Amino acid sequence: MRLFIFLTDRLSKTSWFACHYNYFWKMKLLLFIPLFICCLSSGAWAQDNWDLRRCVEYALANNIAVQQSTVQAGVAEISEKQTRWSQYPSADFSTNTGLQWGRSIDPTTNQFTSNQLLYQGYNFSAGVTVFNWHRIKNNIISASLNTDAAKMDVERIKNEVSLNVATYYLQVLLARQQIKIASVQMQQTKDQLEVARKRVAAGAAPELDALTLEGQYATDSANYISARATADQNLLQLKQVLNIDAGKLFDITTPPVEEIPVEPILQLQPETVFQIALQNQPAQKVNQLRLRSLEAALRASRAAMYPTISVGGTLGTNFSSADKKVTGFTLNGYSPNGDVVRLSGAEYPVFTPNVQVAQGKKSFGERWDGWGTQINNNFRQSLGLSITVPIISGGTARFNYQRSKLDIKNAELTKALADQTLKNDIYKAYYSASAALEKFNATKLTLDVTQRSFDIAKKRNELGLLSTFDLIISQANLTRAKFDMASAQFDYVFKMKVLEFYKGQGIKL
Repeated sequence: MRLFIFLTDRLSKTSWFACHYNYFWKMKLLLFIPLFICCLSSGAWAQDNWDLRRCVEYALANNIAVQQSTVQAGVAEISEKQTRWSQYPSADFSTNTGLQWGRSIDPTTNQFTSNQLLYQGYNFSAGVTVFNWHRIKNNIISASLNTDAAKMDVERIKNEVSLNVATYYLQVLLARQQIKIASVQMQQTKDQLEVARKRVAAGAAPELDALTLEGQYATDSANYISARATADQNLLQLKQVLNIDAGKLFDITTPPVEEIPVEPILQLQPETVFQIALQNQPAQKVNQLRLRSLEAALRASRAAMYPTISVGGTLGTNFSSADKKVTGFTLNGYSPNGDVVRLSGAEYPVFTPNVQVAQGKKSFGERWDGWGTQINNNFRQSLGLSITVPIISGGTARFNYQRSKLDIKNAELTKALADQTLKNDIYKAYYSASAALEKFNATKLTLDVTQRSFDIAKKRNELGLLSTFDLIISQANLTRAKFDMASAQFDYVFKMKVLEFYKGQGIKL
């Protein structure tokens, strides 16, 4: 490779070859530039950059946690519908058809028989609860509130997902800001290195200056590569939150951080924000709705300890047919049966005819003879009033009532703990935002001083009044100040957005 460069350099210095050599490379350059522009244009059109609003909307539509909470809300809604149906009358219809043989009971006569029977029956029953101390009513109220809580829980998870998306979005913006800083730092070191090499070649500076800047340029290059890797990792984490395939092309817009709207911190006082958050935060609404649902469930469990009055009725009929039929009769005479009849003072014996009955098998069609008559003759109805009084029943009603009271107590403690945690989080966010604002202002001042110090050091180095080592130290201080200010600025913006989120203003950049 070195030999090729050497020969190319030597040949390019000859007049004839130089002319053709330069013409050759100019033509290749002219061909390469349009191709390069086309590649950039196609890449730009293929890449669709997303803003925060689009990222949040996509996450809410595709995030698995949001989908799971939506399914749970659907389950709660179905349970509510089922509970509401319990207040309506119940009705059931049944029918049966079959064969029975051996010693069994004829369903139409309720007598034992040994004949094979074809049977069929119809039964319709209905019932309604007249009064049960509002147990059904309170169950419906409890189920309705539980459905509202499940739907509000979906909003709570959506808020958490939105906040996570905004967090990773800002992390990507911060990483890209650090890429710009590292790129500028690397370019400045490169420019200084070129100047140093010229001064070394002219004998105005020692070789050590150029070597020192080369080492610094390598360090700056490594920092630039590290910043790009961090940005790629943060973008990958954002993809994961959005539930986007890691291999899919995806990028975000990069709004200037100084243009991100931030509400003045004086309008985000913690106590005011806390009182607003108690009313509009979905997590607090979920706890309140579930507490009210448990209170209604308590009233329902208490009603279960009292009598229940119900009204019910049934309609039914039966049909049965033996498998044999009478085919004929044979009279074999008469025989006395032991009874006598007195007429005009005389007694006469009573004779019973001795008849032999001939039977045969019925066909399947003959077995259905008389179906309509039997269905009509066996039709039955019933209507009744029932009162159910729980006496012992294993203590189910009483223990359910006691368990419901403990559930309410636990829900009250959960709500109190959530409110306390919310208040602590808001105050913590306020103090963190205040500290972040002060740190941001301090880093801006530090950057201003460091920038002026570096400008002076650069001029002194160019005049030979400052060593390259001291210049690198000044430049490193400037780079660190830029990183610190960018980090402090994004940290301040994010913590202010958290306060705005608690205030119910949502997440917007």
